[in-house]
Amino acid sequence: MRSVVPAVRALLAKELVEKYNMKQNQVAEILGLSQSAVSKYTTETRGYVIKIEYVQEIQTPVEDMIALLINKKYERTDFLKLFCQACTIIRNKALMCKFCHKADPTVEIGECDLCLAHLNSRKKK
Repeated sequence: MRSVVPAVRALLAKELVEKYNMKQNQVAEILGLSQSAVSKYTTETRGYVIKIEYVQEIQTPVEDMIALLINKKYERTDFLKLFCQACTIIRNKALMCKFCHKADPTVEIGECDLCLAHLNSRKKK
């Protein structure tokens, strides 16, 4: 989560600043962050351990999260469901494998199915 959450926050911040022409202090207020954190996200100083901005599948939940944030009227669970969709996409794309390998060198990148196994076990419930 130390890599996934910042990556999603960074993408949200960058999109709000660049596509929606919002000021960093506005984005900070919407995301519940400091302006300096937003600055670090938008300048790619923070939140870019995992590269997700070019993952096409993640654009839909990110755009939907942005729509909720801009409208300011949403249920927290709606936002969290979209965030979970983004995390699922990150897992399905095996973007966490190198971190698993770094934490446990016995985990072979490209052969590990821990993320997918976890997702499949949750689907069965």
